[in-house]
Amino acid sequence: MKYKLILIFCTFSWIINGQTFRNYSNEFLSIGVDAAALGMSKTVVATTNNVNSIYWNPAGLVGIEDYQGSLMHASYFAGIANYNHAAFAMPIDKESAIGISVIRFGVDDILNTTELIDSQGNIDFNRISLFSAADYAFNFAYARKLIFKDLTLGVNAKIVRRIIGDFASSWGFGFDAGIQFKRNNWQIGLMIRDITTTFNSWSINQDEFDKIKNAIPGENQELPETTEVTKPKIQFGVAKQWRIGRFFNLLSEFDLNMRFAKTNDIFSSEILSIDPAIGFQVDYDNLVFVRAGVGNFQYVQQFDNTTSLSTQPNFGVGFKYNGIQIDYALTNIGSVGNAMYSNIFSITFDYSFFRN
Repeated sequence: MKYKLILIFCTFSWIINGQTFRNYSNEFLSIGVDAAALGMSKTVVATTNNVNSIYWNPAGLVGIEDYQGSLMHASYFAGIANYNHAAFAMPIDKESAIGISVIRFGVDDILNTTELIDSQGNIDFNRISLFSAADYAFNFAYARKLIFKDLTLGVNAKIVRRIIGDFASSWGFGFDAGIQFKRNNWQIGLMIRDITTTFNSWSINQDEFDKIKNAIPGENQELPETTEVTKPKIQFGVAKQWRIGRFFNLLSEFDLNMRFAKTNDIFSSEILSIDPAIGFQVDYDNLVFVRAGVGNFQYVQQFDNTTSLSTQPNFGVGFKYNGIQIDYALTNIGSVGNAMYSNIFSITFDYSFFRN
C-alpha cells in the first residue's frame, strides 16, 4: 500500500508539471468570503460549519440544521473594485446538505479611450465610453456524512464567468472537494480546490481588438491566449477548542496553504510551495466573538536585492443574536507591502432560531 501511495503521488506531480497551467488563474477565487473567516486569516478549513462552508470546505455544510443565508460586501483599492458574495444552504436530511453561492469581483466605469483619437488625429472626448471588468463564480455544493464516525465529505461544482467589457469573455468549469474529521475537541480539515483543474475558454472580440491596435500602433499586435487551466491548490488545517471558565471558549486553528508552483512563500520549491497561517477566536457564550490571525508569510525582495520576511496580520469581531450574526474584519487584499487594509462586513441568517 505504501508503494502505491508513492506511485500515485509521483504520477500526480508529473501530471501537474507536464501541463501548461497558469499559476495565478482565477485568483479572485482566492480572496475568500465571510468576515469571520477573514478575521482569522482564513484558517477555517477544519472548523467551518455553516453556509459559508460552500467556499471554505463544503464538508462543513452538514453542520447546518435549517435554512441559512449569508451576504458579504467589500470595497478594495479606495472603492475602485467591489467584491460581493451571497450564499444559501439547507439540510436535505440528518446526513446531508446542499448549498449555492455567487461571487462577483468587478471594476466598473472603466474609461474606454480606444476611439478617443480618430484616423485624422483629432481628439473627441465624446468618443469615450465606459465598460466593466467583472469576474463571477457560481458554486453548487453537496455534503454528506460518511460511514465512519465524525467524518464528512463535500464537493463543490463551480462555473466561472469572466467579462471584460465588449473586448473578451470566458466560461470556466471545475470542482473542489473537502473532508472534515471531528473527535472530541480536535478537528481536521482538507480542502482541494480545482481538484480536476479548472478550464477557462476565452472568446475575444476581433473588432474591439483591432480598435486597440489602431489606438496604440505597434502594440498589442498578437491575440492573447484563449485558454487557461488552473492548477489545484490544497488547504490543510488542524483545530482545537478549549473551554475557559463558565462563559468563554477559545478556538485555534493552524493551516497549511499549498500551491503546485514556486512562489515567494516561506517554504518554496519548484514543485510545491507552502504558506502557513494561524488563527484564534474567543467567544463569550457564543454571542460575542473576537478574532485574530496571521498568515501569508512571504519573502519580499528589497531595493538593495536583500530579502525580508513579510506577514499579514488580521483582526475581527462578531456578534450573534436571534439567529442573525454580524461580523467585521480588518484585512488586506494586497497581502504584503504597502497596500491599505480593507474593512469587511458580512451577515449570516440562521432560520433554525425562528422555528424554536
